[in-house]
Amino acid sequence: MVPVEAPYDDRLLHQRVVGGDESALGEVYDRLSSLIFGLALRVTRDRVIAEDITQEVFLVFWERPLAYDPERGTLRAWLATIAHRRAVDHVRAEERRRVSALGPRLFEREPVRLEDTVLAADEAQRVRQAVTSLPDGLREAVELAYFGGRTYRQVGEELGVPEGTAKSRIRLALRRLADALAEEEV
Repeated sequence: MVPVEAPYDDRLLHQRVVGGDESALGEVYDRLSSLIFGLALRVTRDRVIAEDITQEVFLVFWERPLAYDPERGTLRAWLATIAHRRAVDHVRAEERRRVSALGPRLFEREPVRLEDTVLAADEAQRVRQAVTSLPDGLREAVELAYFGGRTYRQVGEELGVPEGTAKSRIRLALRRLADALAEEEV
């Protein structure tokens, strides 16, 4: 690896921090804290956690300034690397906590009862019949929105109607479906 020379002010600030100069740490913080915070926020998506990580990064630099080697790169890159690693570690730890909170329940499955399966299949069949009984314009709109995952705007574009019309058709279709299924006690 070819050594990268850090800018002179990085070297000078580093030397001052190594010497215990708190104002040098303040200068580094003023110059780089928004970068560190933004990076941590982008990874964690949590302002409070990003603030904590920002504080931790500068604390690491203050407590162990000799861990930074100006011959290997800029202070900016070194602090950003620490921030990124801490943020990723936090996200991974949160995910582990979330999964472990589910515990054995994650892998346990309730026994599937034949009765429940038959009832669900019967309800699904009744819903399909109710949808097919809708007039074409309403049926197409509700199928695109609910079975096709389209937005009101996309439904309108595909059907060649204004977005408001698509929205009205979907609402009317849902109202008719609800009425028809309520009559069948679904």
